[in-house]
Amino acid sequence: MTKLDPSSQIKLTLSSIQALILDMDGVLWRGNEAIGDLQSIFDRIEKIGWKVIFATNNGSRTVQQYIDLLASFGVKAEPWQVISSATAAIEYLCRKFPHGGPVYIIGEQGIVEACSEHGFYQSETGPLAVIVGIDRKLTYEKLKIATLLIRSGVSFIGTNPDRTFPTPQGLVPGAGAILSAITVASDVNPTIVGKPEPMIYQIALERLKIPPDKTLVVGDRPETDIAGAQLLGCHTALVLSGVTNLNQAQAWQPEPDMIMNDLESLIAAY
Repeated sequence: MTKLDPSSQIKLTLSSIQALILDMDGVLWRGNEAIGDLQSIFDRIEKIGWKVIFATNNGSRTVQQYIDLLASFGVKAEPWQVISSATAAIEYLCRKFPHGGPVYIIGEQGIVEACSEHGFYQSETGPLAVIVGIDRKLTYEKLKIATLLIRSGVSFIGTNPDRTFPTPQGLVPGAGAILSAITVASDVNPTIVGKPEPMIYQIALERLKIPPDKTLVVGDRPETDIAGAQLLGCHTALVLSGVTNLNQAQAWQPEPDMIMNDLESLIAAY
């Protein structure tokens, strides 16, 4: 059988796709700066007819804040299309503690509001779990409280293991860096609910009602975005617009279905 050249293989893969699951940080933007002309990119996606879900490990924003940020770049989205690690954390908490209750949160508005909407509230006294995500107002006091609670036997939940976070200035500490500090101090490893664990993608596939082999996951981190998608049998595209360079991308095993410079070049390959 004649082997297809890479560009033909990409076209063949894209022709079978019915839906995209898109990471956001490093794929759509860095910080608050768009990567490419997002309005034009999503106009093209709409013309192709692909369904879209936005799935991020970053639980710092609420669903509405993500919708508003997308709108600021000319991209329309509905609440069902946005899934973050806060979504996965709530799914996990509700399964384990269906009646809600106190939790100790290191994190930002996204995870705090998601917890509140499902009957979980911030408390240092008798919490059911310690939940840790990215927190750009992190203090030693927060680390100390979390460590003491975890050492006393309270469950330790991490929203995601991303060690860094892409910004226009470069890579800065992510939730994984905070988790590492608490892990070292408490001698306990967290239960991770975000990528590469399957929950975010499982929620996405349920909402899309499209099978994994008809779905393309686009991300900038092989160890989370790509690894999690590969576990579920989704097609994968690793873009170089975030935290991963070409050498790192080519070294990842099993290799993604495609390596592209950015989302715009991926859509152009259709």
